[in-house]
Amino acid sequence: MKRLRAILGLALILCIATATAHSEYYSKTESAVHMKEKVTHLHFFLHDILSGKNPSAVMVARPNQTDDKSPTPFGSLFAIDDPLRTGPEPTSEIIGNAQGLYLSSNQDINQFTVVLYADFAFTTGKFKGSSFGVFSRNPVVEPIREVAVVGGRGKFKLARGFAKVTTAYFNGTNGDAILDYKVTLFHY
Repeated sequence: MKRLRAILGLALILCIATATAHSEYYSKTESAVHMKEKVTHLHFFLHDILSGKNPSAVMVARPNQTDDKSPTPFGSLFAIDDPLRTGPEPTSEIIGNAQGLYLSSNQDINQFTVVLYADFAFTTGKFKGSSFGVFSRNPVVEPIREVAVVGGRGKFKLARGFAKVTTAYFNGTNGDAILDYKVTLFHY
């Protein structure tokens, strides 16, 4: 009986080992001809507040070796949850928020530049639940700069485009800033 079990066990192992493996994954390719590209223009103000009891941007890392006494020294990393508002006033309506990170990326304090990665999400209006992503260099000292839109979700699926950014307000002592965003999105 033991010998019969051993033979059956060996036969089963050989059958499994020699069985042809057959697998495939599901895929479907569709023509994108029926998809019409849309262009959306947005205008809002991002309030980046480093000061006070409830800042919308906080430093999460700072290099050990720096003589830079500015609120945003070279090599510093900030996490943001900045409100997007309809106007530059702190009391204007909130329409969403920008969440992400920015890194102070220029050693020359007179050429203040950040690299920004953020998701700009809308919480009200016809774009509620939709967002677009920015991953770009932002030379803050330039009067008008352009940052790249690299994706989106919701009504901004497959978004690409750019945002023209100007500084509406900046406090050099505490780092608080209000930025005027004019965004052009190409999406489906």
